Amino acid sequence: MFQAHIFISGSVQGVSFRQFIKNNAKQRDLTGWVHNTEDGGVEAVFCGEKEKIEEMIELCKKGPMLSVVKHLGFDWDEAENFTEFTIL
Repeated sequence: MFQAHIFISGSVQGVSFRQFIKNNAKQRDLTGWVHNTEDGGVEAVFCGEKEKIEEMIELCKKGPMLSVVKHLGFDWDEAENFTEFTIL
């Protein structure tokens, strides 16, 4: 099992980005969480198969229709034991 910690900046709040992430993560059987950051970005943790996490990273680079992603950074972390994917 793998885990990635994602940081996304740009026009990513108020455009259903968190719901977009949650829906796509659930479709890929990933667990973890997503939330808005105080600086206007979005932060997420994905836990599951590496291939599925890499798919999510590519999706997050595009985001939902009304978003504009200017930067996406991520780190691979030691996997935690999440039971579901949640919006914090």
